[in-house]
Amino acid sequence: MEKLIEILEELQPDVDFNTVENLIDGRYLDSLTILSLVAEIEEEFDVEIPTVEIIPSNFNSAKSIWALIEKLKEQ
Repeated sequence: MEKLIEILEELQPDVDFNTVENLIDGRYLDSLTILSLVAEIEEEFDVEIPTVEIIPSNFNSAKSIWALIEKLKEQ
């Protein structure tokens, strides 16, 4: 999870990713940032995020993103 927070902070340094739970709904992350984030996650964690998984509920918080990574690693 620590590496995920580092990636998020590189993309949006002004957001507290440990507490914010509305990254998409609160417009902290826009579509271009999400595309960059998906690419970074896929490279760093050696997973492939299917298009159907790129939905707000999977990206609204660092915790939900981490849960998605964990789920994809198990597959």
